[in-house]
Amino acid sequence: MIKNGIDRIDEYSSLFQGKRLGLITTPTGLSASGKTTIDILHKKYGLSALFAPEHGVRGSCEAGALVDTYKDEETGITVYSLYRKDSKRLTEEMLSQVDAVVYDIQDVGARFYTFIYTMLYALEDCAKAGKPFIILDRPNPLGGKTVEGNILREKCKSFVGAYPLCMRYGLTVGEFAVMANNEEKLGCDLHVIPCEGWARGMQFPDYGTVWVPPSPNIPHFVSALIYSGICLLEATNISEGRGTATPFETIGAPFINAQRLADEMNGRNLPGVWFRPAYFTPAMSKHQGKQCAGIQIHITDRRAVRPVDIGVNLVCLLRREYEEFKFVKSQDGDTFKIDSLSGDTIFRGSNLTAKEILEEYHKESSEFIERTKPYQLYGE
Repeated sequence: MIKNGIDRIDEYSSLFQGKRLGLITTPTGLSASGKTTIDILHKKYGLSALFAPEHGVRGSCEAGALVDTYKDEETGITVYSLYRKDSKRLTEEMLSQVDAVVYDIQDVGARFYTFIYTMLYALEDCAKAGKPFIILDRPNPLGGKTVEGNILREKCKSFVGAYPLCMRYGLTVGEFAVMANNEEKLGCDLHVIPCEGWARGMQFPDYGTVWVPPSPNIPHFVSALIYSGICLLEATNISEGRGTATPFETIGAPFINAQRLADEMNGRNLPGVWFRPAYFTPAMSKHQGKQCAGIQIHITDRRAVRPVDIGVNLVCLLRREYEEFKFVKSQDGDTFKIDSLSGDTIFRGSNLTAKEILEEYHKESSEFIERTKPYQLYGE
């Protein structure tokens, strides 16, 4: 049985006792018995404040929706927003309400997933304010052995990529925090309460527990696994399956030939995956209400599959085969979303093939594995 950080707080009670605690969490902040981290910490030690990232502390906010300060209905505790229009950071006023900040959110192991930057910003803010930062660690559901993709370039930093990580980075959030605190010389009073029973080779299906969706469009493990590569299509006019029952597993657009795309992708003999022609009508997001043709991505071997390889192959193939294909602008209207999601300008700035891009990616991911070894808290 795997114990998450929240299941081990009694072993670390000195970190919490007598302190005004602030908690950053989401609905994934649960103990092994299904109790929320909010309720556990509030009952044991008392919470002085809650801090809400995207979706809110109990998951009541839509993806991308800005969050305002509000009262938690269950506890009456004030919830301060970390997903505001003007900032996504802890302010001096927020930090004045607490003596220490606790973080408990299930990560999905992909660089674009914004909760890890909520954590990173909190780490930086606590360091500046001289406040202890306590991470209740959780396993990386994709495992801690496979690393994929390039390392984010400085010029492409954004809230979907705020640190030089690989796309699929193979660390827990606690390990990432230790790395960032060390590499950036933040000097934060950082405490990671580690998991127990988790090894780097384990993926979520090995845990023997239920999947709690970390966000609405990651409904189960397969969607999390494939997200680490298919998220690249969010930067295009191709539907990544939002508004269907299989987000990130199903992709397409009205102008695609489904059978031809499936045949092309199957012909590349990518490991651990099979592509099936698919037709769907998204209920929301891109191409809402229009029939799309494309593929459904079926994972046949979760350990062998390389989602980033799939994503890069799809982007390069669609760009080559369809004149209707295009990269979309970011919300600011000045930059392209593919630069921030891919962490580079390589897709727009060159005509490199998928094979050429992935050769560079594989080199960088190998370098990243070596870089992260000193910060790993868990063995094989």
